[in-house]
Order: sequence, then structure tokens, then C-alpha cells
Amino acid sequence: MSSNARVIIDGKELELERVKAVEGNDGFRIGHMLGQTGTTTLDPGYTNTASCESEITYIDGAAGILRYRGYPIEQLAEKASFLEVAYLLIYGELPDASSLANFTRRIKKHTLLHEDFRSFFTSFPSSGHPMSILQAGIAGLGTYYEDTLDPLDPEQRDLASILLIAKVPTMIAFISKRATGFPLLYPDSTKSYTEDFLRMTFGLPYQTHDVDPTIVNALDKLLILHADHEQNCSTSTVRLVGSSQASIYASVAAGVGALSGPLHGGANEAVLVMLDNLRESDTEITEFVQQVKDKRNNVKLMGFGHRVYKSYDPRAKVVKELAHDILGRLKGDTELFDMAMELEQIALEDDYFVERNLYPNVDFYTGLLYKAMGFPTKMFTPLFALGRLPGWIAQYRELVLDPTQKIGRPRQVYVGKSERSWIPMSERSKQNRLFEEDMDFIV
Repeated sequence: MSSNARVIIDGKELELERVKAVEGNDGFRIGHMLGQTGTTTLDPGYTNTASCESEITYIDGAAGILRYRGYPIEQLAEKASFLEVAYLLIYGELPDASSLANFTRRIKKHTLLHEDFRSFFTSFPSSGHPMSILQAGIAGLGTYYEDTLDPLDPEQRDLASILLIAKVPTMIAFISKRATGFPLLYPDSTKSYTEDFLRMTFGLPYQTHDVDPTIVNALDKLLILHADHEQNCSTSTVRLVGSSQASIYASVAAGVGALSGPLHGGANEAVLVMLDNLRESDTEITEFVQQVKDKRNNVKLMGFGHRVYKSYDPRAKVVKELAHDILGRLKGDTELFDMAMELEQIALEDDYFVERNLYPNVDFYTGLLYKAMGFPTKMFTPLFALGRLPGWIAQYRELVLDPTQKIGRPRQVYVGKSERSWIPMSERSKQNRLFEEDMDFIV
């Protein structure tokens, strides 16, 4: 018995081939639907549309499962380094000692930025948002390495992947330093990847800066937790841009732009703002929860709920344990952490949140950790981008090597005006000027 689906549209029967998933949801191929029936599907936000077959990341939102290449996120966060996970995502398997050493050596060889980047970055206002500057910097990398732009050349593609992983931390450190007015440190190949990033971000050239191993370990784990997350907004953007055979730099830069949006990469900052406002207002947690439940107040509980997870975000469990373990040692804001835990406990026991599957997501505790490490809130999203970088690279490479992929071209259902005849200027209604009158306040 066929497992394919059959759809009848205007009397025409269409058979949809079923694509079996190893785990999770199967899919039905609908590519020939328009040609055979003259209709298309309508799926705003692509909430029920699979754009590709992928071997990289598996998520079961109902069960709270996240795996990279089959490995549970909890095991990777506990046992792996960030560069091990980057290798796993990009090349498909965990590296042996020799492979990891070679991978690390290649990255350390390329961490230094071209000196012209100093003048490039200083052309932006020092107060400019770091994500905008980072996006421009990544896009600009392609102009310095024009022999790595061809996505169909495996050697160029591989070197470009290494260059991105090597240079993005240096970029972020430079952007952070310039915002504070302090000089940039050059990379130090004797340090680990995460340790050197922290040294460049917080160290000064006239001081010895020994990075706290506790912070190195914590940031390494946070980067692992963010390394990939299936076909989210920024990853889908990387794939869509890459489908035109644009370079990996252009594609990843587009992903940074997508991540910069407050609905995607800015949630951990919003959690901190919420907790700070709660503390300053002396509002009881129980009272705040009631305000959230009362829709007339328009009060939102930030860091709860997720587009995919309908149970506890497995990344949030790791971050919570991490925060419990190190905030005191880092002299972090334990008052805010205590408030966060109390808020979580009350919400998890409240039927209102349980019935709506509103559980803490990864953003609920990450901002507290970043703040305790010394990062300003503007740098939270660039840290997210640094963690997500291996996932973007892996997804881009998978797209390029997939023979079934085509240039992205979503369809639409047109709901505008039908054909109209040209109206001479003298006959046009004054109503057409209403928009201009509404916009008079814009200078």
C-alpha cells in the first residue's frame, strides 16, 4: 500500500511523494503542484514547509531533544570543546586527535585580520550597533580573499570556512574594543580559541591578562549550545542566499542580518531588561506573573516559549546548571539569577503557562551569564552569531553539495488590485495624498 498522499484540486488528483525522515516528521514533495493544478500552498513563515533534506541537526520540540549529527546537545556541552563541535557540524563526524589538531592549527594560522580592517571598522560610528558592523565586516572578507569565493570549488569552500571561523572572533573583539575606546590586541596562537577571544575582548596591551578558566569553560559551552538549530530564520537566510551560488561570506553576512532582529537574536537582552525592571519597581514575582496572564496589561514574560520547543528547551537546562555553578564564583548578579529561578518555578507550576507549553528557552539565563562575564548587552547578539557560525557554515556547505537544491524562489498568493487603467495626474483623487500627510512628521 502506497504511503504517498493524494490531493484532489478542482477535480484533478495529484499524488505527493512521501519522503521518509530518519526521525521526526516525514515530508511530501509538492514541487509539481503548481504545474499540474495551477495552485500553490500558502504557508506564512514556512511553519509547515520543509525547504531541504538535512543531515545536520535534529530537533524534537515536544520531547525537548536537540542533536548535532546525532549527538545529544547535553553530551556535547558536557564533554566537547567548541572547535570539536564546529568540526562535527562542518565535516559530519567528531574529529580524532590528529584531525582536531590540524583543524585548530589551520584556524590559528588565520586569526589575524588584514590591517586595512582597522580603517574599515573605524569608518563606522563607535556607538553603532555591533551586528551591523559585523555584518559589513563578514561581507567584506570576500574582497580580501577573492580566491575563496567559488562555492563549487572544494578547496576554496574549505578555506573560506576556516577563514570565517578564524577571523570572526577577532572582528567581534575589535568591534567591542572600539565601542569602549580601548586598543585592540592581536591574536595569540598559544591560547585556545575561546580563551584568546576573551583575551582580545577584555585584555589591554600594557597589562598581563590571565583569563579565568571558569569563564573560558562557560563561554565555550554557551557557544556549543548556539552552534546550530535546524532551519531557523538566520540559517534559512544563509541557505536562501547561498542557493544563488553567492559566496559563503555574502550568505553568512545575510544570516547575521537576520539574527540581528529582536525576534531572533535579541531575546536574552530582553530577559535582562525584564528582570532589571522588576527589581527596580519592587514588583513581587507572583504579582508580575498575574500581570502577564492578564492580557489587558500587555506585560510579556520574556525568555519563555519557543517556536519549536513545546517542552523544556534542552539548552536552557544546561545553561541553568551552568549559571548555578559559576555565577557566584564570577561575582555575577546573583539577585537577578535568584529572581529568574523564582519566576521560572512559579511559571512552571501555573496551569496558564503549562497549558500553553511556555517553558524557559535558552535565552532565559544566557544574558545573566554574559553579563557576569563582563560583556555589555550590545555584545550579546554578536556572541550568539559567533556560536552559530559553524552551523551556518555547515548548512551552506550541505546546500552547495545537494544536487536536488535549486535557487530559492518562494511563491505567493496575490491579493492586490486586478488590472487597472492609467489615470492622468489631473484626475487622481486627493485620497492618494493621505499617506503623504500621515508621514509629514518624518524629516
